Amino acid sequence: MNEVKVGEIRIGKGNPMVLIAGPCVLEGEAIALEIAEQLKELCGSLKIPFIFKASYEKDNRGSEKHYKGPGLKEGLKVLAEVKERVGVPVLSDVHRMEDVAEVKEVLDIIQIPAFLCQQTSLLLKAGEAGKVVNIKKGQFVAPENMAGAVKKIYSTGNRQVLLTERGTCFGYNKLIADFCSIPIMQEIGCPVIFDATHVVRNYGIPSEDPKGGSPQYVPHLSRGAVAIGCNGLFLETHPRPSQALCDASSMIPLNEMENLLRQTKTIHEMVRGWGIV
Repeated sequence: MNEVKVGEIRIGKGNPMVLIAGPCVLEGEAIALEIAEQLKELCGSLKIPFIFKASYEKDNRGSEKHYKGPGLKEGLKVLAEVKERVGVPVLSDVHRMEDVAEVKEVLDIIQIPAFLCQQTSLLLKAGEAGKVVNIKKGQFVAPENMAGAVKKIYSTGNRQVLLTERGTCFGYNKLIADFCSIPIMQEIGCPVIFDATHVVRNYGIPSEDPKGGSPQYVPHLSRGAVAIGCNGLFLETHPRPSQALCDASSMIPLNEMENLLRQTKTIHEMVRGWGIV
């Protein structure tokens, strides 16, 4: 498995569990800083490497009327402010190859959305940026078939690739987390992150509707994925989830993160001690 380096953070076998966390979409500088600062303090006390995530744009919302984020220019300003003032690496989704030239000046990790994980032109452009690339596994893709997406990045000479498991389609509007996908994708040669908050979304129901997600299962899924041997967790969180402008029904309340991280860190250290991860 390749070791992925994000500044001083090392991700891969033998390394500590990493946390990629933040709100679904940027809602303004103040709340982004609030979340980033609290997570940095928490992760510092628990000695968990932390990367802040938030989308400057969500281009795959269920309706054109739903909040999509501040956009490229304003979003990158907020992410740059978080990076400078809080002192943490930052990650965001990139939907268009035309955005890459600008985002590479700010982002530490370029994330490829699940629906675009087979988009060759976008993958190649992201790989050429020379940044770490996190590819989210499409809900429609078998884990072993993510090797094709990884090879596209590798073809640019960039071998700093993460893969993120976020569920697989099962019937209509439901996702299932197949934990076998974690070791399968690790065999491709990449560290694997587990996204427990998108797995619990109930698609077809607006994310602001309480029935749009089942966040009570996030701790169960997180503990299971860490026990299997994932290299990190991807968790969306918000101090007031019911007021969030995107994925309100699936994010973890910020004040519940400490308990979950303590549990998963304990499990990860036990599994790492066995040489599994």
